[in-house]
Amino acid sequence: MSERRVGTVSRGIRCPIIRQGDDLADIVTTAVLEAAEAEGFAMRDRDVIAITESVVARSQGNYCTVDDIAADVKAKTGGETVGVIFPILSRNRFAICLRGIAKGVKKIVLMLSYPSDEVGNCLVSLDKIDEAGINPYSDVLSLEKYRELFGENKHEFTGVDYVAYYGDLIRECGCDVEIVFANQAKAILDYTKVVINCDIHTRARTKRILLAGGAEKVLSLDEIMNAPVNGSGYNSRYGLLGSNKATEDQVKLFPNECKDLVLTIQKNILDKTGKHVEVMVYGDGAFKDPQGKIWELADPVVSPAFTDGLIGTPNELKLKYLADNDFADLSGEALKNAISESIRAKDANLVGKMASEGTTPRQLTDLIGSLCDLTSGSGDKGTPVVLVQGYFDNYTN
Repeated sequence: MSERRVGTVSRGIRCPIIRQGDDLADIVTTAVLEAAEAEGFAMRDRDVIAITESVVARSQGNYCTVDDIAADVKAKTGGETVGVIFPILSRNRFAICLRGIAKGVKKIVLMLSYPSDEVGNCLVSLDKIDEAGINPYSDVLSLEKYRELFGENKHEFTGVDYVAYYGDLIRECGCDVEIVFANQAKAILDYTKVVINCDIHTRARTKRILLAGGAEKVLSLDEIMNAPVNGSGYNSRYGLLGSNKATEDQVKLFPNECKDLVLTIQKNILDKTGKHVEVMVYGDGAFKDPQGKIWELADPVVSPAFTDGLIGTPNELKLKYLADNDFADLSGEALKNAISESIRAKDANLVGKMASEGTTPRQLTDLIGSLCDLTSGSGDKGTPVVLVQGYFDNYTN
């Protein structure tokens, strides 16, 4: 048998445009198998088929409107003065949600974190903060003070001044607005005791701090649209978290339970090819852009559903470490054989072992989801399904 010369391969798989009610499991199965036939590659055991959350939610028809959000917010907050704190700066991710909140209350005290939001969208540079002598951990700035110190700051990539954009958006909904800047959650309690905390990954801590500080009512975004409103879509686990703009008055929610989908696709492939593949649904990858400082993960998780073979973290040896340390005196075929034998004999759990130092200690779904997000892109590639082959191979395969 000739030696394989290729390791991991990631392929974007083209699919038809998915609509509500489509049999997504059948469409994905067919698309992958037709791609394999057209491109001349074979399916293998432990291949990974990944489907973007966007088409899963679309097939589920999981949408809600600004008016649905407004009704839910009014019912849960009382509809008077509400603090809206730590939102991310995004027209796609948050602006339509904010429109719904603004339509459901009389006044919003909008509290923005600075110098950037939770996922790294920058309001003002750290250098400007330093020059102004401001301590972002303790100082609370009014809108007037922020403008006096920092003026207008447009987002590096979008060209939007989010402070003005969010303020105008709230007023256009007939809602009063006051904008402040702070990083301590408790600062909002000087303005109102009813709060919607919009942070994603730190939401449980923020809510705990607010309730301990004397807040009367605190809702996180996962508690808004977590049940149907007037027959709308919903997400019982994540609410508005992970939602995306669909139209100017509608958002597509993160997909509801979709474990059945991944299991059905896994069974379809087994029935048709005899191969046992893994299947996952993925949203945002989890990586940071060194230029814009934006951390990609605006979804609550990278993968809302996956087959059991994707549970856990990689268990890998660092080839560089073995080559430079254990087998520094070997080269050529002898080095290859020694490293191959080390891999075959490696422990089931390498946690804490020096030979695994420098390997990536992240969940498999986060790593593979990030690979798939970069492969499919967020634009017009038309490949909402990604096939990853050879991910679980090592140097000995």
